[in-house]
Amino acid sequence: MSPQTTKVLKAGPYRLDLSRRTHVMGIINVTPDSFSRDGLGAASADTCRRAVRQAARFVRQGADILDIGGESTRPGAARVTVQEELDRVIPVIQALKKRFDIPLSVDTYKATVAEEALRAGAVIVNNIMGIRKNDRLTRAVKDHRAALILMHIRGIPRTMQRKIFYKDVVADVFQQLSEALRRARRAGLEADQLVVDPGLGFGKTVEHNLRLVRELRRFCRLGVPVLLGPSRKSFIGQVLGREVKDRLTGTIATVCVGVINGAAIVRVHDVKQAWEAVRMTEALLGKSG
Repeated sequence: MSPQTTKVLKAGPYRLDLSRRTHVMGIINVTPDSFSRDGLGAASADTCRRAVRQAARFVRQGADILDIGGESTRPGAARVTVQEELDRVIPVIQALKKRFDIPLSVDTYKATVAEEALRAGAVIVNNIMGIRKNDRLTRAVKDHRAALILMHIRGIPRTMQRKIFYKDVVADVFQQLSEALRRARRAGLEADQLVVDPGLGFGKTVEHNLRLVRELRRFCRLGVPVLLGPSRKSFIGQVLGREVKDRLTGTIATVCVGVINGAAIVRVHDVKQAWEAVRMTEALLGKSG
């Protein structure tokens, strides 16, 4: 029997009720090389000011969570040092924490960055390397009573799109996320602190990504909320023949199918359009938020 899906996500002082509606997570990239071409640049006072303006716009448009990242994870991206990532994200998290009463997430797989971000005011760690053991990062989440997003990835960002192979992509991703959840629970995290993300675009072909969206409801059987992150991804570009700047329509279509198939959180660059699409989809499904 599948476990009952947790309805409330506990993240620091926040309690996000995911039973009534899908939540929208707005992406704030504090990077000079984001694949989506919306990066705010390297660390500087001006970058921080622009991040605050972007966050204010996202909040007005309906964002439930803000996700701050300081390292590009596009295919082939070079790693940045821990210090460089800290210099990018910590001032932004501190500034947003002062101005907005909204859960802040840090998009990192580095334990040191996670620790410092949680001290600065983040309450969620969005770990793209979530299927790999990282006891120190998990311990930091536990100590701060934060939430942890465990994403599936095949390989590492620099090499993830090479020699892609799964026996069955849905079954394989499900099994690896299930094991990651077991490790997190053994480390002391509760189900209501955990989220899974099948990792669209992270070591998957176009057909793999399409199948994961079509069969997203299977991941609800893991007993924790499911996050879907389709925004401007390359599989949308390949299906539609569109460059990054022209992938909004494909992103919104994917968001709508994700909502129908059980996504509790959608992670997007275009908050206004995603929020409207989520609300309309839920209205058509007879859900009220």
